[in-house]
Amino acid sequence: MENIYTIPVNEAFEDSVGESPRCPFCLMRERLEANEIDLILGASMMEPDTRIKTNEMGFCTEHFDTLLNGGKALPFALMMESHVDHIREKLKGPGLMTGSNAAADIKLLSELERSCYVCSRIDYHFTRMIDTAVHLWESDHTFREKVSNTERFCYSHFAKFAAAAKERMKGKDFSAFYKVIYGILDSYTESLSEDVSFFCKKFDYRYAEEPWGNAKDAPERAAKLFCGDKAKSK
Repeated sequence: MENIYTIPVNEAFEDSVGESPRCPFCLMRERLEANEIDLILGASMMEPDTRIKTNEMGFCTEHFDTLLNGGKALPFALMMESHVDHIREKLKGPGLMTGSNAAADIKLLSELERSCYVCSRIDYHFTRMIDTAVHLWESDHTFREKVSNTERFCYSHFAKFAAAAKERMKGKDFSAFYKVIYGILDSYTESLSEDVSFFCKKFDYRYAEEPWGNAKDAPERAAKLFCGDKAKSK
């Protein structure tokens, strides 16, 4: 049975292979993030339901930075006007002059620091995309081939994919699935380990004239293995 996530999940697995292979789930999150940023600075900005949620939740530092530098100054400013006024109003209270409402204010601001509207939207959709990927593995042999052709996963998304599959599959079905995805991870980390080692050797004068091969970006790829595609060298 198809759902709204079937096409983007399939596309991510298709687009993550080739000359610049990626973790397909990192690609999904990247596209979800871009879509949410476009929506919030565009069509969704003036929707009352969205404004209520952005006023309450705010944004993490990363997404504040993305929105601020998104090239849409007026939509961002209108959103900030509403958000600043909303939080300022919530901080006002009958005990303002005596400080008796300090605990409530501290709690509000501490929770605000840990919440982000964009992150919550991404997480909501991303969880369902992982579940869809598991469902497609079970029901679509063509999708199984796409998974088998995947060249890499980051550790975080490998674990999430495996955990979601373990919830649905039992016995031999899960074993067959895990054998495929672990084989992909193991093959990639083996070659990555070799590339990182050779990168280190290149700082030894004895290897100075040796060609770099695939090792030149090995440290960045190693960081992405642990942190996903958010890890990028400057």
